Amino acid sequence: MKNKDSGLKHSFWVRFRSSVILMTITVLSMIFGGYVLFGVLFAITLIGLFELYKVVGVNKSAAGVVGYLAAAALYFSVMECTQDFGIITGCSAVGGTLPVIIGVFTVILLAVYVLAFPKFNSEQITMVFFGFFYVALTISYIYRLRISDAGAYSVWLIFICSWGADTMAYLTGILIGKHKIAPVLSPKKTVEGCIGGVIGATLIGFIYSLIFKDDLSKVFDNPVLLFTIVSAVASVVSMIGDMAASAIKRNKDIKDYGSLIPGHGGILDRFDSVIFVAPIIYFLLKFIG
Repeated sequence: MKNKDSGLKHSFWVRFRSSVILMTITVLSMIFGGYVLFGVLFAITLIGLFELYKVVGVNKSAAGVVGYLAAAALYFSVMECTQDFGIITGCSAVGGTLPVIIGVFTVILLAVYVLAFPKFNSEQITMVFFGFFYVALTISYIYRLRISDAGAYSVWLIFICSWGADTMAYLTGILIGKHKIAPVLSPKKTVEGCIGGVIGATLIGFIYSLIFKDDLSKVFDNPVLLFTIVSAVASVVSMIGDMAASAIKRNKDIKDYGSLIPGHGGILDRFDSVIFVAPIIYFLLKFIG
């Protein structure tokens, strides 16, 4: 029993230490923005793609390289946005460039599939294609939101609605959780926990908007109501993203995507909800705000 308690204590401190380091990198990246944030997100994207491609065994193959290059093309297209600070519609990758990248990426990927046949199967090629959207495109919206009007403030909604909802759901589930929401997929997740996560993230978003109301009012009409609604919607999406990532792992019978972050797993294990939330918040603020 003593060894078990010692092991649990050690596991807690490993996880806590990783959380502190990860949070420090996140906060500093968001504060500095610009090329610092761009570099961090680009690195996270490549690592995330590597982890996803490893699930189907293409992380070190020609098909995987095509996926990495497509992600690089996307990011350097998005980097043009650094010349358009404050203009959320000025990102070329949002308009004309993105379809071109997707088209070229698709043709090259299929060419690799055909020329190397039967080295790759259809599932592997599909995962490479899927990874571009699931990892690269979604994470890029963190950068796009950060350089938009009031992005220095609104970008934090991504983490409030993902990590905040996750934390509140965990605490609520421990205290009053009884009814399993997806017993086979996520045995520990409860209906009560999910509700607590949504309410908690919404409340944090509401308080956050009150604190920075004056700054947000320069860009958004009624930012308190807007941020409260966005937080509620995005927190629901974050939980779907979390369980979607779990579904992929269950299908492939793996516990974690990687081991880069001690106590947490890989990049995708920690950013599984963030990658779903980022584009949702970007578009909600753009079209509603």
